[in-house]
Amino acid sequence: MDKKFFKTFASLVLTLFLILFSYDKITAQQILPTTHPPENEPATILHKGESLQIEYQNQTILKGKFKNKNAKTIFNEIVEIEDGAIQQVFKWTSRESPLLFSGIITASKESFPCEADRKHDALQIVRHSVGLSHSLLNRAVYDRYNDWALSIDNPVQVRIRPLASSENNNSYKIEISGREIIFRFRPLYYQKHRGLKFFKPWTYRVWKKSVAGWCSWFAYFQNITEENIKTAADILAETLLPYGLEYLQIDDGYQQSPAGLPDTWLTPNDKFPSGLEELSTYISTKGFKPGIWTYTSFHQRDFAEKNQQYFVLDENGNVAYGNWVGYVLDGSKSETINNIIQPIYRGFKKTGWQYFKVDALRHLRYEGYNSYSNYFKKQGIDRTAVYQKFVKSIRDQIGRGNFMLGCWGIRPELAGIIDGCRIGTDGFGYGGLAQYNSYNNVVWRNDPDHIELSEEEAYRSCMVTSLTGSLFMLTDKPERYQTPIAEPAKRSLPILFTLPGQIYDVDPSRSSLIHLVDSEISGSGPRLFDADQKSRCSLYLLEINKPFGNWILLGRTGGNFQSIKFSELGLSGSDEYFVFEFWTKRLIGSFCEQFCPGEINPKYNCQLFCIRERLPHPQLIATNRHISCGGFEIQQIEWKDNKLSGKSELVANDTYIIYLTEPVGFQFKNIFCENAKIIQNKKIGLLRSIHLKTNKNQTIKWHLEFEGRMSDRQHD
Repeated sequence: MDKKFFKTFASLVLTLFLILFSYDKITAQQILPTTHPPENEPATILHKGESLQIEYQNQTILKGKFKNKNAKTIFNEIVEIEDGAIQQVFKWTSRESPLLFSGIITASKESFPCEADRKHDALQIVRHSVGLSHSLLNRAVYDRYNDWALSIDNPVQVRIRPLASSENNNSYKIEISGREIIFRFRPLYYQKHRGLKFFKPWTYRVWKKSVAGWCSWFAYFQNITEENIKTAADILAETLLPYGLEYLQIDDGYQQSPAGLPDTWLTPNDKFPSGLEELSTYISTKGFKPGIWTYTSFHQRDFAEKNQQYFVLDENGNVAYGNWVGYVLDGSKSETINNIIQPIYRGFKKTGWQYFKVDALRHLRYEGYNSYSNYFKKQGIDRTAVYQKFVKSIRDQIGRGNFMLGCWGIRPELAGIIDGCRIGTDGFGYGGLAQYNSYNNVVWRNDPDHIELSEEEAYRSCMVTSLTGSLFMLTDKPERYQTPIAEPAKRSLPILFTLPGQIYDVDPSRSSLIHLVDSEISGSGPRLFDADQKSRCSLYLLEINKPFGNWILLGRTGGNFQSIKFSELGLSGSDEYFVFEFWTKRLIGSFCEQFCPGEINPKYNCQLFCIRERLPHPQLIATNRHISCGGFEIQQIEWKDNKLSGKSELVANDTYIIYLTEPVGFQFKNIFCENAKIIQNKKIGLLRSIHLKTNKNQTIKWHLEFEGRMSDRQHD
């Protein structure tokens, strides 16, 4: 049967069903995983009377009702296609009272609520969430698995709330009110609308586990030795491993020079006399996953000139050469892949390495394949496909269970092949966190590059990396982690998996130029589309959604703010909120509508506010274990029968502090704690802090008893 005829027939049958059977209760539909790529085609809309249904890929993605639609309501539909990107717009306009719509959006398990379009004059803020967002800023649902976005245009009021999750689906309650309700559907959103033509999310999953470790590069550069690495493993195992540091990665300096053939990588230079297998074993025995740096360059001149069959040739028939990339390996030839590339990574995996930083990928593409495009053109070969084949051959050897970082610069053609992407040049970069915020944990894990714990940058670089759920790698000499400056790293580890709150980039100046990678022929320094190192945003919001509560963290790295409105943060402007500053451990106060962030303490050069809705009884405000203020280590918390009870994971010999408010009308009575020692219990103003300590890593239960009844509470 013709596909178009079948879809038309199915739509007619469903329309007839809606005419014959009215319904009051809206239920979520079952969205099953597709076995083929989503099609770049408009959705099917079915609306009759007050009922509305939107279908895509023969599955219902929206089902709902207008509560007060009348004869004077006007409907319009527009489908626009530009460069293959489809924008489908449905508009209902009321000439009388505002329209009210209520329905359910059903999408895949990888969907999430978000903002799809920048609001004019909105507060510039980078948003992420742990769990499905409840933010009032959300006006869209993005389905990563099927790469579609369904959004509602401003200025009508919209509320999107997560309802339930099943094995395959997430469902969301959507409520809209306004005189002009506009739905906007964009299929293949990242692939067509964002220009990521190789983004095929139905073929892979993003890396969801914490990626946090130490890299030897800035600590030792090429002077690295075997003894350096073992010392680092010893110190890090004592200082940061208990807090969530997981990887220990050796960088440039262990390989033979010049490097090229497999043996020059697998058999290290004289600074590593015990060999790489013994070193990876040593790292593993300390509790870390071993990581290693490699590059996609080849610098053995004699071999290249005598074995031209492995290499790209220039217009004179000589082996092609490029800055940084050296002699250009030809990934289109199976002998190059089988005899040079794959043995290197097969050997590393066999000897226990689990984290792979693959460098010079930009140079292979720019100075290599793009600069010698005629070589591929004469053979009728797609040079981008050759490049992907080259990198995929590495991926195939190390396996999906090990982490692969593509380094450096934005590599859109490697979406789905690499797990993480170093989005800027050497040294930690703030810019990319706002310039490619929409890519993070959708396309890959963003890597802002390694963090140095300097007095000026330590707190804010650790904070923003953790708040955004990016890749977190330290790079100081390990002795530095035995000093107090290690504190911001301890409080930022491990890295929680986050979902972006926006599927647009807060600063679009770089991602809007991403198409230029196809014609770039130099990788010397950052390109126009590579992430900046300068700060492009001073506010970073992380929303925490747990079964026992929802709250937000707001990180500030600068900016002049006399006040910040709660509504600008996605909270209700009519509710009252406690604001607690994490680094200074200070309860700022309880506020309605807005709060004043005040001056930034120069010791930290940043602020981190934990913002929770004020409750009419004693409540947890924060903990000191992690910048999520309980989002990481707390497994359970409950207020019942004048008792506040919780269950927390503690680090051995680390003082664990619980901060809670104790309103007027309630009086602290007692504290009970299993398997931990209470070392301090004090109250200043509304804030009580309880200090606990245990001599081993373990989960503890605690509960606090209060006297007083809800009816006795006075407003303080």
